[in-house]
Amino acid sequence: MLLTGSQGEASVWEVLLDEVQTEMDQTRRELKEIDLMIKQSQAEVDKLVQRNASISMHIQQVHTHIDTTSPEEIRSAYEAAMETQQRLLVMRGQIERLQSDNTFLTRYINFLERVNKAVQAGPPTDTGEGGGFGSVEMMIQAQEAERRRLSRQMHDGPAQALSNFILQTEIAMRLFDMDQVKAREELENLKETATSTFKKVRDFIFDLRPMMLDDLGLSPTVKRYAEAFKDQTGLDVNVTITGVERRLEGYIEVMIFRAIQEMLSNIAQHAQATQVKVQLDITDREIKVIVEDDGKGFDVEELEGHRGLGLKLIRERVQMLGGTFDIDSKVGKGSRVIFQLPSAKTAVFV
Repeated sequence: MLLTGSQGEASVWEVLLDEVQTEMDQTRRELKEIDLMIKQSQAEVDKLVQRNASISMHIQQVHTHIDTTSPEEIRSAYEAAMETQQRLLVMRGQIERLQSDNTFLTRYINFLERVNKAVQAGPPTDTGEGGGFGSVEMMIQAQEAERRRLSRQMHDGPAQALSNFILQTEIAMRLFDMDQVKAREELENLKETATSTFKKVRDFIFDLRPMMLDDLGLSPTVKRYAEAFKDQTGLDVNVTITGVERRLEGYIEVMIFRAIQEMLSNIAQHAQATQVKVQLDITDREIKVIVEDDGKGFDVEELEGHRGLGLKLIRERVQMLGGTFDIDSKVGKGSRVIFQLPSAKTAVFV
């Protein structure tokens, strides 16, 4: 059912205002925690820098007296140096990540404050073309711009640092001429860990903002995400795409992808399902999405009292974009969520 009349419109904006305020409070708490962690991490780095300088001097002394130094002492000196350098590298990477998070959260709070001010002003009086529809588009685009920026930052920052970390382990392997078997075993394990972490960072980037959503569109991205989700959770996710293979307006693609992402996450966390079906039907006039699972189901009426993110927020966004939203679920009999959106060219707000 479309939102019509001042009562329904005000209700949506009141919920949005409450959610924006809650998000602002939570983000401010996270920012304070990050500031504290940065200070603690920097103090640890300062200590490690001093320790590393002391160990480097000791290694120089060992080299000076290499003929009279026992193999055990040489090995101990190099192991201490490697341990300190590895710890120093990890801590510097952590500071870089925390500073990146600090910058992002600061910008995000500024964005939320602007949204909060706009929402407090009330819903737009012009609901025709460029009115309410344009406001929703602007909000979604602004949120996704922040996600896209953070995604690139993750790719150029921690991901690159991990790549350098792998290279450093290969160089460090050549430094050991004592007990090469053990040294190589340790470094190989370290390399495998770094490689695994690098893959996790790449997966995180995809979850945060899949670049292929911009490059290839909704259908290929949903398929790729379903495959990755299946590998991560073990759920049997089947995706069926029918209709016209075409690009949609950017904010519509974002909204649909985020909705599917949220529903799959809910299913994995709460539904105790073994199979999930995702159907996406795209025509010239509308887009239809169906997500169905064989899990334990839930009481649909309880959704009305839920004020957090999830299905309730998806429904509100769908309705704000002129679409319809329906849930069919019973306890013990799985769930089926269906929503339809008009394409931007055919959308009519009343």
